[in-house]
Amino acid sequence: MEVEFYSVKKKAKVKIGSGNIEKVEYKKQTSKGESIRYALKAVDDDGTKLTKFCSKTDYDKF
Repeated sequence: MEVEFYSVKKKAKVKIGSGNIEKVEYKKQTSKGESIRYALKAVDDDGTKLTKFCSKTDYDKF
């Protein structure tokens, strides 16, 4: 399974294989409670760090 990221350095979309992708949760404390954002992180072949925010269902499916 490949995931499509946008590389700002290349100004183009890049496909990364699932073996090189890491799941990350960003937790933040707000006045209404804890807020969680889900993301996928990867590193491009030229060393550029890539992040793609996604929904919880996509996060769990991956």
